[in-house]
Amino acid sequence: MAVAMYPGSFDPIHSGHVHVVEVAAQIFEKVVVAAMYNPEKEGFLSLEQREELLNECFSHLDNVTTMRATGLVVEAAERVSASHLVKGLRGVADLENEMQMAQTNKTVSGIQTVFIPADPQHSYLSSRFIREIAAQAGDITDLVPAAVADLLMREKKSD
Repeated sequence: MAVAMYPGSFDPIHSGHVHVVEVAAQIFEKVVVAAMYNPEKEGFLSLEQREELLNECFSHLDNVTTMRATGLVVEAAERVSASHLVKGLRGVADLENEMQMAQTNKTVSGIQTVFIPADPQHSYLSSRFIREIAAQAGDITDLVPAAVADLLMREKKSD
């Protein structure tokens, strides 16, 4: 069985991420979407909240499961027997960094990376910008799945 893992901080998940998973689900027999803890980034949502949102966002895809993980991506991939990592590319700016990570992951673990280009209508999306808009009570409903917009609006109201 061809298993792929799509790792990311998903803080929060946006429509571009959803598109990448939907494409990956057509290619691989099983896709595991992993909310990863990144010590270099200050968390906006807890890892648990991110995993819950992933579950809600991908409940329509029978061959997609979710998880949360800390540590190295390649170690998380090994735990789920993933033969491939999936990474989305918005443009050439993403390519250099993602290529370097893919080559490093291949060298240290043997795991291959598959790149999926962003759908043009989502290529500008960034979790960082969504966090900034949400923090200022801006409208993010066209940028994220409904579950994410609902959670962020509820959290903003409770501030």
